[in-house]
Amino acid sequence: MVRRAHVETAAFNQDLSLPYSLRITDFEYAMENVYAFFFDVNTFLARKGLARLEEMLRPATMSGIVSDMIAASLAKASRTLVENKYHNGHPDLILRNHYPQDSVKSGEHGVEIKTTRKAGGAVDMHGARAQWMCVFVYRTDNVSEPAMDREAMRFTEVYLGQVTQADFRKNPRGDLGTRTATLDRQGIAKLRQGWVYRTG
Repeated sequence: MVRRAHVETAAFNQDLSLPYSLRITDFEYAMENVYAFFFDVNTFLARKGLARLEEMLRPATMSGIVSDMIAASLAKASRTLVENKYHNGHPDLILRNHYPQDSVKSGEHGVEIKTTRKAGGAVDMHGARAQWMCVFVYRTDNVSEPAMDREAMRFTEVYLGQVTQADFRKNPRGDLGTRTATLDRQGIAKLRQGWVYRTG
């Protein structure tokens, strides 16, 4: 039986002051959109006798898809933010009408969206920069048996915080790796202060 997750409205931080006129309902809308998508796709796959989407995808691919869906849904719900039309531009969501054609390679006004399976919201970035950073932590059940009764993918934490370049530590990589940056202890503490959603 394919299961569908639902947002737990009591898990939102109603006292948090959000930037760019974002609302808690914008996050709820975006998360429910992701849940509905996975339910619809997995229902179709189950009818074909196939594995669920989250079991087919590599973790990095899964995170990329969820990030893109969250960004698109938040942009649709938001009163002031739109998707950055620049390919691989930063941040993912930018202030509407602030940049020409709502497109910028590297902008200062907006919100970068990240997703991860790591509890607490630590996530690798391609570079350290000052930004509003939003991290969605999600959980998948790929081990329960029988597989047909596995829990649906669901979000367990959402954080939104303004960080600076100094809040990151660089992660050295080998000759073939790409150097990344991750929030250091103080940076991740700063991010977690802006918790939007937390559930067990």
